[in-house]
Amino acid sequence: MNAPAAPRHSMLTIDPEVERALDAGLPVVALESTIITHGMPYPRNLDMAVRVEEIVRAGGAAPATIAAIDGRIRIGLDAQGREALARAPEPMKLSRADVAFAVAEGRTGGTTVAATMILAALAGIEVFATGGIGGVHKGAETSFDISADLDELARTPVIVVSAGAKAILDIPKTLEVLETRGVPVIGYRTNVMPAFWSRSSPCEAPLRLDDPASIARFFRARAGLGLGGGMLIANPVPEGDEIPADAMKVHIAAAQADAEAAGVVGKAVTPYLLQRILELTGGRSLDTNIALVENNARLAAAVAGALTARQ
Repeated sequence: MNAPAAPRHSMLTIDPEVERALDAGLPVVALESTIITHGMPYPRNLDMAVRVEEIVRAGGAAPATIAAIDGRIRIGLDAQGREALARAPEPMKLSRADVAFAVAEGRTGGTTVAATMILAALAGIEVFATGGIGGVHKGAETSFDISADLDELARTPVIVVSAGAKAILDIPKTLEVLETRGVPVIGYRTNVMPAFWSRSSPCEAPLRLDDPASIARFFRARAGLGLGGGMLIANPVPEGDEIPADAMKVHIAAAQADAEAAGVVGKAVTPYLLQRILELTGGRSLDTNIALVENNARLAAAVAGALTARQ
């Protein structure tokens, strides 16, 4: 069951559909918004956002797309809010470090995995569907480029359903950091860690579960033992939609070389690489990205329902 809804944080504007579900103890799934603001071009970003919300509803849960619009944290968006976000000319990319800045300065921005987890937990939402998490970037031993998503998974009690870490990252090092932080990483119906666009990577999944009820039971057991933090569910992209890892390896290497040559650093790295890979794959990476997000939304809705059923 979702965490008790009251009292709710005064800085949150909660969509009526989401608020009704929270008040009734019904399933709710949080959705991040950087995929809308930074992940794909208009109007595909808007079409994707609408479609993913429809999938969550079809799975029996209320969708709660989270974003900052004109300095107000929105937990769930209406049609006007989705349109405004999808068309925002210079949206911020918000994580733990700057989400409060957006509120204080009246800014608009999409929430990363870390910021979405923080705001979902404030609203009493325990399940979150995304595409792929951030992690340890290749070359982090000299750049120190490690996503805040990993620390957030260690501290905020939200189940994150993803297709694994983004394949542009150093997946073995990302798994090592998650293990050090005590974050459970669960392969959903797989013993192999997926790699975002691809169903497999060279890494084993640390744990495996095969149904939403088992995920819900594990999450409640962690809470019962007083273990803080979230859980990462690694849900492979459907087989018919994947781009094989060998093919993606070539594109990723080319995109990373271009980023280095262009001097791209910090938060700009991931959007740059995703755009360059979109160009290198002739648009195929975007189709796969949409397919995996939709697949994660289906599983997240089922997990949210299983959490409610356990209450």
